[in-house]
Order: sequence, then C-alpha cells, then structure tokens
Amino acid sequence: MRGTDLTLLIDAAKASGEIAKSFFQKNPKRWDKADGAGPVTEADIAVNEQLERDLRKARPDYGWLSEESADTTERQSSEHVFIIDPIDGTRSFIDGSNTWAHSLAVARRGKVTAAVVLLPMRDMIFTAELGSGAQMNGAALATSTQADFNGSQILATKPSLDAKHWKADTPPAFTRHHRPSLAYRLSLVAQGRFDGMLTLRPSWEWDIAAGALIVSEAGGRITDKTGAPLAFNGTDPRLNGVVASGKAMHSAILSELAET
Repeated sequence: MRGTDLTLLIDAAKASGEIAKSFFQKNPKRWDKADGAGPVTEADIAVNEQLERDLRKARPDYGWLSEESADTTERQSSEHVFIIDPIDGTRSFIDGSNTWAHSLAVARRGKVTAAVVLLPMRDMIFTAELGSGAQMNGAALATSTQADFNGSQILATKPSLDAKHWKADTPPAFTRHHRPSLAYRLSLVAQGRFDGMLTLRPSWEWDIAAGALIVSEAGGRITDKTGAPLAFNGTDPRLNGVVASGKAMHSAILSELAET
C-alpha cells in the first residue's frame, strides 16, 4: 500500500543523513560550480543520486527539481514535483559545522504539500503536511507572537542590511542572527526561536520550499519580499526574495522594505 508523501520524504531524508554522515569531517572531494554558484562535494552528489533514485522510483509520475541535478522542462508538465536540496549549507558541511541540512519537499500545482528538513548532526527533524501542522521531532511548532519589528530577533545575511533595501535607508533596530542553511533558518522561525527570517536577493526554490510549508503550518506567514505568495515549480526556479515570520509581525517587515 502506497504511503503518504510525508512518510516517503521522512524515510528518504533519514537515508540521506546516513550517506552524508559517512563523508562528514572526512575531507570529501569538493569543487566549485560554474558562475560562482558555490561549492559542491562528493557527499552532495551521493545524496542527490540516492534521493533521485528512491523518490522517483516511488513516484515515477512526479517531476524533479534539485540543486544538484540538471534542470529540464519536463517537470513543468507534472502536477506534482519533488523540490530537493541534497545538502543545504554545503560550506557548513565542508567546514565541519553541524548546521547543514537535507531539505525535501513535494509541491502540487505550485503549492508545497509535504516537507522535511533534517539536520542529522543535531538530531533535529522538522516536518509538515499541508493542513496538518508542523513538528520538530514530533512536537508541535508555533511561530513567535512578536509584533514589533524593532527589538525583534531576525535571521538574515549582512547584505540584507544594505540601505538600498529599506525605505529609511537603514533597517529597523532588530538584532541580526545567521545560520548557513536557509532551510534551517526557516525551521527556526517555525519553532519560534527567532521572530523572523529574510533574504532579499533571488532565492532558489530548493532552499525555500520545505521550510516555507513548515513556517506556514506553524502558524506563520511567508511571502516574497513584495508580499506576493510564493509559487513553486516555476520555469525559472528562483523566488523574488523571502520574508518569513509570525503573522503578527509580517506586515511590519514588509512596510519597512523599499520597493525594488
């Protein structure tokens, strides 16, 4: 009997974790992608091969979008698509840090319906299914109730503080934090450990898809930087930035951003 997409993703993520751990802190081969797209290791490739083999065998009618696979137009004709980042935070993985993650999602007609973010070295698994809430290691998640952007705790990179992004030329007085993995940042917002997360440059779907559902199912709100809903499996798989937070603060963040 066919299991749910969420169960399939959980099992696949756990298998990914075992593969990645077999390379971790063992000086895996690495190289740099073209056009400054960042590093990739043999662990990324091994995980991607396992995921594509197992997931596509289980759901042969689903499309495929992964950071480590050549993209094709075939996925555009599929009602469902896997959106995968085999290792989100590859630099963290290379450096021997424990904040890298596996990010796995299924989207149906542009909307994410099942999601898993697994941090194998931290024994943390974030899961969500559309309409069923979000969990971390089985415990229900809820986003922050912080309403004031000033004084909030926000996950963001330093470039997000550039004057060009803000109506007042300077950002509000929030405290900036950082984690290498975008999927992990979104999961931390869903957990309520941080009030919000923003990235104001084009963002790849595979970095965002799983975390987006986890945030929304934890009671938060996530949009692009203009406030438009996120849609996945786009012809160009990049989003126009991302703003995620508890519902009480989301409009306050958008109101401070410059129109770009």
